[in-house]
Amino acid sequence: MTLSTGTIRQSVFIDASPEEVYESYMNVKKHSLFTGAKATGSAKVGGRMTAWDGYITAKNLKLVKGKLIVQEWKTTEWPKGYPPSIVEITLKRKGNGTQLSVVHAMVPREQLDDYRQGWTDYYWKPLREYFASV
Repeated sequence: MTLSTGTIRQSVFIDASPEEVYESYMNVKKHSLFTGAKATGSAKVGGRMTAWDGYITAKNLKLVKGKLIVQEWKTTEWPKGYPPSIVEITLKRKGNGTQLSVVHAMVPREQLDDYRQGWTDYYWKPLREYFASV
């Protein structure tokens, strides 16, 4: 069986510092606050996290505060036999805000469109709204 995968690449501007954006993603209380769904886990390398009430499970592979988040990542809808995908989030200061780039690799091909839209609807839009309200 050949496992067909693809990669999602997105870049968004968030009106907050790279350190604030990093903290909002990695701190489970803040993650829960901006997404509106429960997140649990550890913000350490090797630590595991969940988001969206357990829909997403992740393992932290590499963390550089305010700069880089690399995780193994999958959801409860992950097809049987597929290894976890790799999410790499890079944060760069741009003016008074952050240019956030995500590369989500090894995504099962049949789920690419859903997860591409999911990042926008369930992460980037709520993250922008969160920082607009704090």
